[in-house]
Amino acid sequence: MTSLMKLPKIACFVVLVGLGYTASMFPQSAANTRANAVSAQPLPELLPREKEIALALSAAPEHLRNDAGVYVLERNGFVKVRSSTNGFTCIVNRDHPLNQKPVCFDAEGTATILPKILRVGELLMRGKPMSEIDVEIAEGFRTGKYISPRRSGVAYMLSGDIRNFNPQTGKVESFPPHVMFYAPNLTNADLGTTREALKKDPSLPFVAYEGPHGYIIVLAGDKQKIATQY
Repeated sequence: MTSLMKLPKIACFVVLVGLGYTASMFPQSAANTRANAVSAQPLPELLPREKEIALALSAAPEHLRNDAGVYVLERNGFVKVRSSTNGFTCIVNRDHPLNQKPVCFDAEGTATILPKILRVGELLMRGKPMSEIDVEIAEGFRTGKYISPRRSGVAYMLSGDIRNFNPQTGKVESFPPHVMFYAPNLTNADLGTTREALKKDPSLPFVAYEGPHGYIIVLAGDKQKIATQY
């Protein structure tokens, strides 16, 4: 995994995907306020195209990479650079200006979750603050523009270089590779998972992004790192 010490100063506010999940697991208004304050300032970092393609594909198991579709971020938003022939689509998700979250969705995630990700990327590149983006996305779910996955499915996040802003710490942190299963509107209470239980047993599954695009997270790497979020 890329050392945070080697990142540009602005990128040092970026956190690997899982570390930011804590805010969506257990709502914290103060943490969300801090996240919004930071997110209104920078634009997402643009990577060289070949580097972004490689990073996006690193989310998927090796046997899926050659035939997966790929999107890359450019100045006006995400652009498709390769169509999928196996139903999977890989992208470096930016759901905050400082995030780089390589993820590879199956066909159902490509149809139902990817459109939201593409729109968020477009709005971030326009300099829209997260507070405004959140309002638009919520309205999109209300009107049916965005929908929940219609069946069970999987999104792979197996990259060793996931970066995500952690609103609880205000820092860039890392998170181990993991796999996500679609769990619309499921809560951690449904799983019986609490912050305290997860600290004691980091191998427990938990729900990230509780709501219409929620996921059950199953860690595939160093499970102990989950405890550093709390």
